[in-house]
Formats: sequence, C-alpha cells, structure tokens
Amino acid sequence: MFTVYQEKPFLKTHDCLIIGLFDQPVKFTGSLSAVDEAFSGELTELVKSGDISARESKIAKIHTFGRLAAKHLYFVGLGKEKEYSFERLREAFGTAFKSIQSDKREEAAIYLDSFISEQVDEMDAAHAMSEALALSTYKFEGYKQKSNEPEKELNSVTVYAEKADAEEVRAALTVGYVYGKGTNSARTLVNMPGNLLTATDLAQHAVELGEQYNFEVEILEKEEMLKLGMGALLAVNQGSTEPPKMIVLKYQGKDDWQDVIGLVGKGITFDTGGYSIKTKAGIVGMKTDMGGAAAVLGAMEIIGELKPEQNVVAVIPATDNMINGHALKPDDVITSMSGKTIEVLNTDAEGRLVLADAVTYAKHHGANYLVDVATLTGGVITALGTETTGALTNHEAWFEQVLEASYEAGEPIWRLPIFESHKKRVRNSKIADLNNSPGSEGHAIMGGAFIGEFAEDTPWVHLDIAGTATTNKAGCLGPSGATGVMSRTLALLVERFEK
Repeated sequence: MFTVYQEKPFLKTHDCLIIGLFDQPVKFTGSLSAVDEAFSGELTELVKSGDISARESKIAKIHTFGRLAAKHLYFVGLGKEKEYSFERLREAFGTAFKSIQSDKREEAAIYLDSFISEQVDEMDAAHAMSEALALSTYKFEGYKQKSNEPEKELNSVTVYAEKADAEEVRAALTVGYVYGKGTNSARTLVNMPGNLLTATDLAQHAVELGEQYNFEVEILEKEEMLKLGMGALLAVNQGSTEPPKMIVLKYQGKDDWQDVIGLVGKGITFDTGGYSIKTKAGIVGMKTDMGGAAAVLGAMEIIGELKPEQNVVAVIPATDNMINGHALKPDDVITSMSGKTIEVLNTDAEGRLVLADAVTYAKHHGANYLVDVATLTGGVITALGTETTGALTNHEAWFEQVLEASYEAGEPIWRLPIFESHKKRVRNSKIADLNNSPGSEGHAIMGGAFIGEFAEDTPWVHLDIAGTATTNKAGCLGPSGATGVMSRTLALLVERFEK
C-alpha cells in the first residue's frame, strides 16, 4: 500500500499529488515555491481569487497540463497554523481521500513535508494520514446484487518525506493504518444484520482472530455457563433459540500474567427489549446493540498486529434478547455469577445483566483493571448527544489513562458521577441484592452504577457508547452507519498503559 521516498515529489510521475496548504499571506514558500514557479505564478493568482483555498479541509483540484510530472494536484486546506492539530490533520486527510475515492483514482502521492508544523511532526503526520486513509475510504458492501464491473479503489500511496527517516515514516504509516483497519473491522461487525451475526458468528470471528494473532481463546457454551453459575447472561438468553456464548481472548505481552487489563464488551446481537418490548420505531437498528463487543474485537485486532508489551483479557457476553414462553419476565429474580441476586424490573435493561457476569468472569481471569464498553442506555444520548461517549468510574488514576487515550484517539468521553445515593438506588430491592432498573432519572448513571457493583474494588471505567456507536450522517472519516468507536481508544489505552 505505502512506498516512502526521502526526496521531493515534483519529478516523479503520479496520477495525483496531494499538498497541504496553510492559511497565511498569499505566498508559496520553501519547496512549494517550485510548484508555483512551474505554473509561472498562476497558483498564487488562484489563491488570491479563492479557487485554491487554505481554509480548513477545503480541497482544490488542479490539472497540471504537463507542467509537473504529476497529472493532478490536490491542495488540502489546513487552516491557520497556530490552530493546527493532529485531529485537524486527520480530518483534512480524510476529506482529501474521500475526494480521491470519489474521483476513482487508484494511485496517489503525498508531499508529507507540506503537512508539518511545530505542533505536528513527520511521524504524527504519517500516522494521521494512514489512519485517515483507512477510515475515510471504508465501505460496507451490504447484500445488494453486485455489478460485474470491477470498482476502482485507491490501492497505492507514495509518500515523500524529505527530512525524516524513511523507515521511521514507514513504521508510523503502518501503525496508523492498523488503527484504522481495526476500527473498520468493528464497523463491519456492527453493520451486519442480526440474522447474519448471531452469538455463534461473533464467537467464530473471535476464534479467527485468535488463530491469526495467536491469542488464547475460550468460548464458553451454555452448559459450562450453568456450571459456573452465570445466571444473569443465561437469564437474558432464555427467550432465544440461539445459544449464548461467553467469548474470551487472552493476549500475553509480558512474561508473567500480571497487571492485566480487562476489556469487556456488550454483545447483544439483537435486542427486542424482551417483555419490556421496544416500540416499532425503537426496535429498528437494534442489530447494533453489540457495538461494545465490536469495539473490543477491533481493539484486539490492533493489539494483535502491534503486539504491545502488556497483558490483556477480552471478555464478551454474547446473546440476543428475544421473547418466547421461557423468556425472562419483569419481577423475576436471578442469581449472577458473583452470587449477587438481581430483581429484574425491566427486561430491556439486559445489557447490564450480561455485563455483570462478564465483569465477574474477567476478574476470574485475573483482570486487575477493567473497562466495559456498551451501547447501554438511551439516557446517555439525552445527556450527552451523539458525539460524546459517557463514562463512569470508581478510580481516578485509571480514568485519567482512559481519558487521555480517548483524547488521542479523537473519541471524546465525558465523565458522569456515581454518588452513594446512586448506589443506594441500585441496591433498593426488598427481595434481592440489586435491582436492574431504578427508574428513568439519571438513567445512564444507573446503568453504569449497576455494573460497578460487580467491578467492586477493581479499578474500573464504564463507557456508554449508545450515542456514538452509530451515526446517521457521513463525515470526513467515514460513511453513515457504524463508527467503530472506542476500538482505537482501547488499543491506545493498552499501548500507553502505566501502572
């Protein structure tokens, strides 16, 4: 995919050459002055007239008419240099690659030096570029009949970096692309319909990851869950004809199994709400209720590729939430793997039930730090909208590491509180240790507080991605549909982990 040269790009033949342009007084300086000279100063006039804009993420396409070896120039607006950032650059590259994809170009070159500033060095620029390439050009093919005509795709990118070491640039390109591809894998899982992605299918995907990256794999079947007392996951599965799976992937990057990071992802492959059934409008799209599981699997793909020196256990409770004569009912009392009993007041609050057993099982596998990821509550959308993930925690220092990873990944989170009064509401049941639905007030907090009862004293962060796992509009880094959110955050958390 990537070829790197430590030289200027202007003498090499390419279908298109991508150049970054900062918003500054109209003057092509440094290496870019040679480009303007090749056009006898006409590029400067195009900037003055507004045909070439340096405004943030603006794209201008110019045919060179043989004045340069490259056939087309794509100028990418980077905005004001003092406001420049890694995130802005990633979005600018995403916009450029979407334009190139729309133009059906199969080959492109990047003049990396034109994207460098005091805030963003060559390695950051290379990472941003390759990550944006993977994310922005992602497509979910779907299930329509395919045309016999092959579709043109960008499959070759040449990077020119005059001052940086070519091997270091190549390494940064590889890492960025791995992060983007892992996120895309999560997107594809979330986009798949529930009849084609059952718990069994999700488990098979995990097995294939294990084979590819030499993870230790454990898939618990229903009989094994019964022996272990996983009453919460089994209760949610009661109404289904599809067997449940408890999926475990273990990656050991250290000699000893210590300082283990537990990644727990909600894997409800379709959610009817059970007897607390969803509305006819609300039930559409519930194939995406396994977005947490997808994020964890996407992160494990990234971890498998990059092999950080950390220990990770990924745990995914997988089932659908259906209705039949055996299904879980409101007022039922169930016993979780931890031994804690739960009064079920809402069968549509099933995610926290399956996560209860999964968090307990992650601790059973030695997890010293926990992050659970789930499309858990509609309440988090009311609180934070569709661009911010909600977070809760029982441990300040651990949360700070998660927050820093999310910031670097460009996947913002916002912390919600857990006070003692919230815990009391979760524990308010006359006949059981806990209840799974204390009411609509502070809905997102209640869902997280319930899971926290099973994390207990283990450092834990809960991420509610109900608003961010999907989007109804295309952006510079991807189409509408699944976002793959938190795959990159979790992978960065593992990579950057400090005890």
